[in-house]
Amino acid sequence: MSQLAMVIDLNRCVGCHACAVACRAEWAVPVPYRRNWVKKTGPEMTPKGMSFTYYPGLCNHCDDPKCITVCPADPVEKVFKSKDGKTKKMKVHATYKDPFTGVVLIDKDRCLGCGSCVEACPYGARYLNEDLDEPKADKCTFCFERLQHNLEPACVRTCISGARIFGDLSDKKSEVYKLVHTKNPVRLTSKEVNIGPNVYYIGKEKDKYLLKKTFAPHERKWENVMAPARRSVIQAAIRRLVKAV
Repeated sequence: MSQLAMVIDLNRCVGCHACAVACRAEWAVPVPYRRNWVKKTGPEMTPKGMSFTYYPGLCNHCDDPKCITVCPADPVEKVFKSKDGKTKKMKVHATYKDPFTGVVLIDKDRCLGCGSCVEACPYGARYLNEDLDEPKADKCTFCFERLQHNLEPACVRTCISGARIFGDLSDKKSEVYKLVHTKNPVRLTSKEVNIGPNVYYIGKEKDKYLLKKTFAPHERKWENVMAPARRSVIQAAIRRLVKAV
């Protein structure tokens, strides 16, 4: 299976927020929600020296996404098709991982709006859009619809400094593969939370150190989600009934 991934160069990121603005414009993300973000961290002394850097964040399209396992929507059989015509049949929940790209997606028609996946994500990369008549979960999809037309994700195309590099991690000829295997990147993992994020950060050692120290998750949020999920499903159903009346 291919795995699409993103490399973010901290040396190049200038904290301009163009990526976040482009994402909001591309997908009409309502305020105060967001699919991606830029946070600053530092200045702070690290074992590698004084650091001040930015954290461009988004869904990590993890190898083992816990947002899938907590989704209470009944699984249905779905046929996936690759660009070269291959097909694969799988049973999936409303949140699922595309077998040909590794992108984690949400079936909005089947999403119950319960917020379980939002609670479970250790990166805070999901939100529940309650501005809709029927609340639905949403997040970064690596601009999956754009990818189907051979276009780059909006954040990559918009980045003024070329800090975002996107491609297929399973393709040894791709730039992301070369960067991941030559630039000693970090991923935002910890001893407690290591679910295989597919966003990598390269740059100065001091900046990578500070980024990981500050933003790597340590709480296994998904472990206590299932009971609240059942309550949330009922609450979501009640909201829909009230609005229908």
